[in-house]
Amino acid sequence: MLLRLINLLSPQSTTACGGVRRCIAVLHVSRSYYSTGKEPKENDNDDNKGGKWFTLPPFTPALNGAALGKEIYHGRALTKSDATTITALKWVLRCCPELPRSLVQKLFRLRQVRRESSDVQRERKLKRVAAKDSIDVGDRICLPITVRQLPLEKQDCHFNEEEVDFVRSLVLYKDPAIVVVNKPPGMPVQGGVGIKNSLDELAATCLSYDYSEPPRLVHRLDRDSSGILVMGRTQTSATALHSIFRERTFGAKDDVGNEERILQRRYWALVIGSPRRPKGLISAPLGKMVVDNGKSDRITVIDNGQNMSAQHAITEYRVLKSSCHGCTWLELSPLTGRKHQLRVHCAEVLGTPIVGDLKYGWQAHRKWKHFPWPNLEKKSNENVSKGKTIPFGLDLESGSISEKHPRLHLHCKQMLLPDMSLALRNVQCSSDYDLSEVENLELVAPLPSYMQRSWDILNS
Repeated sequence: MLLRLINLLSPQSTTACGGVRRCIAVLHVSRSYYSTGKEPKENDNDDNKGGKWFTLPPFTPALNGAALGKEIYHGRALTKSDATTITALKWVLRCCPELPRSLVQKLFRLRQVRRESSDVQRERKLKRVAAKDSIDVGDRICLPITVRQLPLEKQDCHFNEEEVDFVRSLVLYKDPAIVVVNKPPGMPVQGGVGIKNSLDELAATCLSYDYSEPPRLVHRLDRDSSGILVMGRTQTSATALHSIFRERTFGAKDDVGNEERILQRRYWALVIGSPRRPKGLISAPLGKMVVDNGKSDRITVIDNGQNMSAQHAITEYRVLKSSCHGCTWLELSPLTGRKHQLRVHCAEVLGTPIVGDLKYGWQAHRKWKHFPWPNLEKKSNENVSKGKTIPFGLDLESGSISEKHPRLHLHCKQMLLPDMSLALRNVQCSSDYDLSEVENLELVAPLPSYMQRSWDILNS
């Protein structure tokens, strides 16, 4: 009966396939792919004659991640103003993460989105709302009922089981707020033109687990470096951690010599030569310089600190171990987060470029001789031949100082940062929570194989 009625109401030009699609739309009109606490309203006002609305949950304010991170860094309490407001567009995307952003924006452009105000003094009437309009606590956003009939856009996994297992094997730590990985050398952190299999793309597919949103980058590591990389599992935790990293850079001058600072990063680097002092502080502004007729650029120390393009950069260093072979292991603690900061400070300020850094230490590498250790190299080659091929074309074995072309010896070994999961849980339970009492997480990442081999060679 239902099918006959549909055929009678359909135009004569309707094809069989069109009829089937119309039937499916009718049969699935009550199917919902999103969790809401309210059924769509019918005949809410003149704008909705004979139609239905898909009503989202009422807006509830969330924590301002940027303000939270700033107050954690300075050890202050949150204020009521730190509860963030939100635009209609962001609330829709938050409630329905499976809806394509382009589709939601199109609905706003076509003026097909309505708002039901929570103000009891106002008439309960749906009104048009723009994407950039702020919404108040308790307001409900209503979308056309047709969005409920859209199938979920499942993100296709382009990686096989071995690749997924490899990415997950990189995880050092995971809690409800963050996921921390030991980034392998040679893997880019962020995607771009001509870049495949970047870590942020892999994390979105392999490290989301049961979360509806992918992990977000909080800081960066160079492609050829390795070590601890932190990602926020939610927008709030990622924004808060990014704010802490930013505050750390802005307040670096005040943190010099402070061993109790809330964010600490320690890198291990093998350098050519040895610094004049066993430990010290490097404060040298950095700027970008264009080379090769504009084809590339490099970072360099800016002598004139008043230069508008210069960025202050501060690094603490200490010697871990000296070698009679002309190399030195350093521990580097950047107080700021500038591009290539450690590499430039080592090469241009200390005069000890990092092993494998041809960009900033080309001249030193021309004079430097590698260490011929045939027995050790033979064993390592045998281990590589016996082992399995590493996914994504990565080579994690070769590149020690025993080889003719060593790889970059720069590794983020240790990091101390606030326990964001605990902080968020305590703030949500009590608005008077003292953020100066936030506990710290200590993260440690083992050296990659080729750096461990270089360490063993210099200690033998």
